[in-house]
Amino acid sequence: MLAAAGTAAASAVEARSAEPEHNAILQVITDMQDAWNRGDFRGYMQGFKNPDVIFVSGGRFQDGWQGTLEHYVRDYGGASERRGALRFHDIQIELLAPDAAQLISQFELVRPEHPQYGINTRLLRKLDGHWLITVTHVSAQEKPVAQKTPAIAGR
Repeated sequence: MLAAAGTAAASAVEARSAEPEHNAILQVITDMQDAWNRGDFRGYMQGFKNPDVIFVSGGRFQDGWQGTLEHYVRDYGGASERRGALRFHDIQIELLAPDAAQLISQFELVRPEHPQYGINTRLLRKLDGHWLITVTHVSAQEKPVAQKTPAIAGR
């Protein structure tokens, strides 16, 4: 019985110590979402490690940070209808180490033509005191998916 109480207490302490890191990671994602919705692609890219983020989308690799920025400007820049409104939701974060985390979330990019609904899988690293996305994989389609992101195992 004492072992179970000790394990529960340790889990509670661990959860409290992880909360500031979860909040910091959520702030990165919120700042990215807000930047996109303002049409600030360079601001959106501040959430990614520069210059060597690994970005996979559409079955191919983007060309690092700069290539990803150029892709966003080329394919989503201009009028707000072309950019759409971005929203991340059902965000799940698992701290893997003091300087590493996994984030899985759903997203929707609502726009008149070619809306996108999908899932982001991201590896974040804490570098120089700031959380940055170092690896991201995006899976998207043009129809909404009515599903909930499953809980990350071991949480």
